[in-house]
Amino acid sequence: MFTTVSVQLPHPVLLQLIAHLEKHGGPQDLSAVMLAAVELWLCEQQSPRPGRRSLHGYQWKSLFLPEGTRLRSWSYGEHNYAEVVGDQIIHNGRAVSPNQFARSFARSNRNAWSDLSVRRPADKKWTVASRLRRELASEQRRAELAAAPLAVAVVAPAAIPPPASASVPSEPPKPRQVEAGPEWSLPERRKYRFRMEDIAY
Repeated sequence: MFTTVSVQLPHPVLLQLIAHLEKHGGPQDLSAVMLAAVELWLCEQQSPRPGRRSLHGYQWKSLFLPEGTRLRSWSYGEHNYAEVVGDQIIHNGRAVSPNQFARSFARSNRNAWSDLSVRRPADKKWTVASRLRRELASEQRRAELAAAPLAVAVVAPAAIPPPASASVPSEPPKPRQVEAGPEWSLPERRKYRFRMEDIAY
């Protein structure tokens, strides 16, 4: 039988944990979640990786791939894998770029952003690289908007139109003439309307 011990936990940290569980799901028992977190932390502390710094990784344009990130390509019915080791992407013992890795199996030009799936060390599932790039761009735009000072719009008072002079209302237009009058037989009118005398027999 295991004995349990009460441990003090700051209230804000507990609220953050509860909010995280509500957002991302997980076990509803807080003690099980805290136990899993402590066990994970102990595991990481007991197996340090010598010579490994968290700043290593591969910078792929705007997307940073930390060391330990795995890349996956699909071609001709099979998956191919590469891994970020240090500051390079290594595939079959040699350093490659993402584009070289994507093209190496397809024997044609490929768009690495749409063909490669990425799984960083903290990720649980594979994600297409183009989606990661879009998410990063939207986060940067949101951060820029939040950091930018709010521009205060100065609204000029609406110009008051000059008072309309009391003019006499104009007369309504004359009704259209629907009966054939003498001007209907003029050549410019007869261009679109024919009379029997215009038809040659």
